[in-house]
Amino acid sequence: MAKNIGLNVAVPEKDCDDVNCPFHGSLPVRGQVITGKVVSERMQGTVVVERNFLHKVQKYDRYEKRSSKIHAHMAPCLNAKIGDEVKIAECRPLNKTTSYVVVEVIKE
Repeated sequence: MAKNIGLNVAVPEKDCDDVNCPFHGSLPVRGQVITGKVVSERMQGTVVVERNFLHKVQKYDRYEKRSSKIHAHMAPCLNAKIGDEVKIAECRPLNKTTSYVVVEVIKE
């Protein structure tokens, strides 16, 4: 039985027993919701999501491409692979580098 996490995302079909799952565990989500691409899944239960954005250079009145990598916890009920487009939401710090959790796999 998946709970409502307060975001407009699809609920996963599979169940899991992860404590840090926003749908089946007790992890609350709050703050930013970011869309990005999975670039690494080597860590156990964690993925690295790359976010691309434009930054304006005031001096030249132009934009430059930038990117940032964000570590996000991935529950077993969400199965994201490298290259998938995912939606991540901010949560409390889970460890030194992880403060986001994957809430939806948009495109495989």
